[in-house]
Amino acid sequence: MKKFVEKLRKEYQYYTKSRHLIISQANDALHLSKQAIFSLHRDQFEKAEIIISQAEKKILSLSDNLKKAPDLKYNGAYKAALEEYLEAKLFWQVLKFGSIKPVKEIKLNFDDYLAASCDLTGEMVRKMIFFVTENKNDQAKELKELIAEILEELVKFDLTGYLRHKYDDAKRNLKKAEEIIYDLKIRK
Repeated sequence: MKKFVEKLRKEYQYYTKSRHLIISQANDALHLSKQAIFSLHRDQFEKAEIIISQAEKKILSLSDNLKKAPDLKYNGAYKAALEEYLEAKLFWQVLKFGSIKPVKEIKLNFDDYLAASCDLTGEMVRKMIFFVTENKNDQAKELKELIAEILEELVKFDLTGYLRHKYDDAKRNLKKAEEIIYDLKIRK
C-alpha cells in the first residue's frame, strides 16, 4: 500500500508542478500575444513579429510538460494562450498579406482556429476604424471584405457552446464593419 501511495504522491507532485509551469508560461505567452496585437494596431510590424516569436517560443517550451501531462492541453490558461497567439499571428498575416493561412510553427486544433478566427474579426474592425480615421478607406473596405469572407466560411459550421458564442461575436463584428463602410458612403 505504501509504495502505491508514494507513486500516487509523486505523480500528483509532478502534475502539480507541471500545471503551475504551464499556467505561468501560458500567461506569459498570452500577455506577449496581446502586446503583439497592440503593436500591429500601431503599424509596428517588426516589433510585433519579434513579440509573436517570443510567444511562440513560450508555447513551444511547454511541449515536454504537455507530453507527460496531456490533459493540461485543455487547461484554460493554455487554451487561452493558444487562441491569443493564433489571433495575433492571423492578424499579422491579414495586415501583411491580406489573407490568412495555417500556422505551421505550432500544432493547433480546429477549435483553436475557429475561436481565433472569430476573435480576429474584432481586431479587424478596430483596425478599420484606424484606417478610416487616417483616410485609408480602401484598406478599411478590404478588411470588411475579408471579415465577410471569414463569416461566409464560419457559417458552414454548426458551432455550439463556446464556439457559438465566439461566432455570434464575429457576426456582430461583421455588422459593425458594414456600418463603418455604410457611414463612409453616406459621407460622400
